Amino acid sequence: MVISVRKWLRSVKFAVLFIALAYLMYKVLGTFGGYLLPEDKYRIPDGSAIKAFQTERAGNYGIEFMAERLKLFYWYGE
Repeated sequence: MVISVRKWLRSVKFAVLFIALAYLMYKVLGTFGGYLLPEDKYRIPDGSAIKAFQTERAGNYGIEFMAERLKLFYWYGE
């Protein structure tokens, strides 16, 4: 069995380069991720803005409330 050192080194060089570039891309996207994603998307809006949907506890309203929400969901086709 003949083992080619050149092919082996070329494969190792390619693997190391691929891992290094993948790691670099991961770090770059992680750096820009702070700018792209909001800090807290569930925070209370500032100014005169209001939340479009207020989550409530499921135990307070029972099955009738959930049925009404499901009908509204299908009515709007979301």
